[in-house]
Amino acid sequence: MPSEVALLESRTLRADHLARVDVLEKVKALQLLPDGVHVTTEAVAQYFAVHKEAVHSVVRRHREELTNNGMIILSGDDLHISDVVKTTTSSDGDPESYPQGRSHLRVFTRRSVLNIAMLLRDSDVARRVRTYLLDTEQSPRTVNASDPRHDGLDLRVTNLESSMARIGPALQELGPVLRRMSVRLEAMDHRMEVMDHRIESMDHRLEAVDRRLDATNRVVGAMSVRLADLSEDVAELKRQWPAVPRQRRKRRK
Repeated sequence: MPSEVALLESRTLRADHLARVDVLEKVKALQLLPDGVHVTTEAVAQYFAVHKEAVHSVVRRHREELTNNGMIILSGDDLHISDVVKTTTSSDGDPESYPQGRSHLRVFTRRSVLNIAMLLRDSDVARRVRTYLLDTEQSPRTVNASDPRHDGLDLRVTNLESSMARIGPALQELGPVLRRMSVRLEAMDHRMEVMDHRIESMDHRLEAVDRRLDATNRVVGAMSVRLADLSEDVAELKRQWPAVPRQRRKRRK
């Protein structure tokens, strides 16, 4: 079994243990960002009970290794300071002293935090993590590392964490889009409701017009019948009365 010193000095040995991210929660609770994937530098320093400058020092010495294991820098649209403030607030309610308008932020995955635990020398919590890793190395595992079905487990964990890192910003970008769509749908529903009221009002008006046309048709029909009766009466009177002879005009001499 490798010693703790060998773990601190050998990148290869550290890589062999990076899949054991479950050890972190068994030693101490890790404060994650709301995406459930990343941890800020302040939260890493709080976890290992060291000043964050100690974390910066480890990052400077092993930047490539940590980057390969999930450490990234958020900037632009991927950076949501409101989420960061939620997870970097002290117990007395005052946020950590850093510029609130910062343009970028370094965050870590569980894998990169475990990587720091195997690099950070002056931390009792880091020592406990390393000790737990080494003590459980020879204990029976639920998953047999020599089982060919589990070959590449380390790579799959890395790929999964990378996928989650991409999904988080995508979901955050999708939120405003869904809100805008919801507002547009509500506006469309309102317009449809107004249109339904107008159509209903128009139907009432058309019914009133139909009733008036029907009444007009009845009046016109009655007048036509009456005019026909009058025409017959006049014709009958003409037949009953004798014709009046016309007097011839006398010619002037």
